[in-house]
Amino acid sequence: MKILVLNCGSSSIKYKLYDMTDESVLAQGGAERIGLDEAFVKVTMKDGSKEKIMHDMPSHKEGVKFVLDLLVDPKYGCLKSLDEIDAVGHRIVQGGDLFEKSCIVTPEVEKGIESLIDLAPVHNKGHLAGLRAVDALMPGTPQVTVFDNAFHSTMPPYAYLYAVPYEFYTKWHVRRYGFHGTSHRYVSQRVCEFLGVDIKTQKIITCHIGNGASVAAVKYGKVIDTSMGLTPLAGLMMGSRSGDIDPSAVTYLMQKTGMGPQEMADFLNKQSGVLGITGISSDMREIENADNEGNERAHLALQMYNYRIKKYIGAYAAAMNGVDIIVWTAGVGENQEGVRWDACSGLEYLGVKMDKERNHVRSKEQILSADDSKVKVVMIPTDEEIVIARDTRDLVEAQKK
Repeated sequence: MKILVLNCGSSSIKYKLYDMTDESVLAQGGAERIGLDEAFVKVTMKDGSKEKIMHDMPSHKEGVKFVLDLLVDPKYGCLKSLDEIDAVGHRIVQGGDLFEKSCIVTPEVEKGIESLIDLAPVHNKGHLAGLRAVDALMPGTPQVTVFDNAFHSTMPPYAYLYAVPYEFYTKWHVRRYGFHGTSHRYVSQRVCEFLGVDIKTQKIITCHIGNGASVAAVKYGKVIDTSMGLTPLAGLMMGSRSGDIDPSAVTYLMQKTGMGPQEMADFLNKQSGVLGITGISSDMREIENADNEGNERAHLALQMYNYRIKKYIGAYAAAMNGVDIIVWTAGVGENQEGVRWDACSGLEYLGVKMDKERNHVRSKEQILSADDSKVKVVMIPTDEEIVIARDTRDLVEAQKK
């Protein structure tokens, strides 16, 4: 079975084509600047190199069509016909409380995703456009939606509700949902396979630390809490997102700056976090370089960044009455040893003992803690796309029976 995985953002489309016989990647790439000037697709070639192809893509329909054209292109693709694609799996950021697991796309599912646009206006619009583009270009091909917040649907009400009038939840679905669910799901399962333990016996804290970042408490295979909220803005300090902030600070700043609600939301999402503190960049590699050169604000940003992660690890250890495994994943978590080291320092009371030599590693499955550490600290490179591909395969096969 060949499965195409699509992740359609507001102006982008990432894609991977899998042969599910051995879960090998046959083709991958990404379209950027959809609906904007100078749109392009960057294709990963068979030798690992990347080639940039300029192409006008006024909408997601043209973007998806060009991706499909590339898949059958003699130079860039690997298919003789699109008929070889058995199903398409989509990442959907916000499933609200309508979708608590992956599902086959139907008109009702599309309507449900559309009804949730207010909760994730940028993301869900792009996802829906991608779904409908495939509907138009590959009619009859099964499609599956895999929701970013679904893994967190096991959170109890006392963890996901906000302390505001209950009718806000019943009327407008205002609650904490959490995101990066496919990543937290993948690494929490994979780390148990890697260590040879049963997930149903383990208390795991998963740290998905990238430009967007979140932490989840996974107790015996089920999420009991996670750091993001109604939107991906809450929780940790991120590349350009503020993370947790006193709501009164937000209204105070709106009064002082004259910003409206959407302007303030954009400010907290795109001009805050590490970028806001340093004034340099949202890229943690650049911040670490600036810190090494003596930049005081870069040093402060790193302290703030790592401290927030440590706080959440401590809070989730308390929520689960202990922790057996701490997992690091995503761009920063997999590649920046200083962040991992600083965030885990001072957690000796929990039984965490890091090994400096083991921690000197980038993006590979490896135990980072010392042999005598009570808590295993492990790096597991994330693979959200394979989760989507597997769910797509399973649901399509089940539908055939």
